[in-house]
Amino acid sequence: MKKLVSAGEILVEIMADRIGQSFLEPGPLVGPFPSGAPAIFVGQAAALGQPAGLIGAVGKDDFGQLNIDRLRTLGADVSAITVHEGHATGTAFVTYRADASRHFVFNITNSAAGLLAMNDAARRLLSGADHVHVMGSSLFSDRATEVALAAIAAVKAKGGTVSFDPNIRREIMQVSGMREALDRVLEQTDIFLPSGNELFLFSSVGDEQGAVDELLARGISCVVLKRGADGAAYHDRQDTVAMPGFAVDEVDPTGAGDCFGAAFVSFWLRGAAPADALRIANACGALAVTRKGPMEGIHRLADVEAFIAKAGLSA
Repeated sequence: MKKLVSAGEILVEIMADRIGQSFLEPGPLVGPFPSGAPAIFVGQAAALGQPAGLIGAVGKDDFGQLNIDRLRTLGADVSAITVHEGHATGTAFVTYRADASRHFVFNITNSAAGLLAMNDAARRLLSGADHVHVMGSSLFSDRATEVALAAIAAVKAKGGTVSFDPNIRREIMQVSGMREALDRVLEQTDIFLPSGNELFLFSSVGDEQGAVDELLARGISCVVLKRGADGAAYHDRQDTVAMPGFAVDEVDPTGAGDCFGAAFVSFWLRGAAPADALRIANACGALAVTRKGPMEGIHRLADVEAFIAKAGLSA
C-alpha cells in the first residue's frame, strides 16, 4: 500500500463539560484527549490499515506521551515526532455553545508544536512516502508552513500526490501570512477536501458548481465537499458522486472531518471508486462524533464495515 504522511500540530484537548459553559469563570472540564488535526488524520488512516506517519513535536510531558502512545496503538509511524525537553505539549481548550458552534483557546505556536522542523527523522519518513496530507490549521507559523511545503516538494519530486483540507477556524485565519500559505498549498493539491463555505475561500464565484469547476480548472484532480451529517459530494472533471451521511447521535463533532478525510484519502490511494471511498469516509465521520474526544471515535476498518452493513448502505 502507498504510505501517507502529514505534518503539524500535536496537542491535547480539554473540554468544557456543559453546553453554554464559559472560560470566563470556573467550571467542570473533561480531558485531556489526544488531538491535533494531522494527528487525528494519521491515526484514523492507520486504524484503517493505511501506512501512515506524522511529522510533529511534543513536550517531554504526560500530554506528549499520551499522544505518542495513542498514535502508536493505532498503528501510525511515530518515528518523526520529536520530543522536546523543557517545552510543553500544545493544548486546546474548547467550549460548546447552544447553537452547536465551538470556541477554542489554543496554545500551539508557543508550545513544543511551534518547534516543528524538517529534521533527519522527518526526511527519513518522507523518503518512504507516496502522499502528503496538509491541514490548513497546520500552517500556523512560517516555520510550520516551510515544513509542509518541504514535505510536498519531497513527495511531488517522486511523482507522489497531495491532499489538502483547509480546516479553517476564525482563530487560525488571524495568523499573519495564512492566506498566502493556503494558496501555495492549493497550487500543489490533487485532492481538495473543503467543508461547507470553505469551498468559496479559493473561488471568485458564489455558487457551488461554479466554484468546483474553477478549482478543477486549476489542476486539482478532485474536490470532495464535506457536508457533515448530510454526507459528502465528490467532483472530478468527468463525474459527480453524492453520498448521504449516516444518522447517529452526536456527542462531540471535533475530529469528524479529519476522520472523514483520512478515510477518503486512504481509499483513493487504494484505487477505490469514489462512491466506495465516500461511503467509508462518511461512516468514519459519523462514528467519530459518537464519542467525546477528537480521537476517541476512531474505528478500525472491520468495525466501520460492520457499521455500514448494519445501516444497510453497503455497496
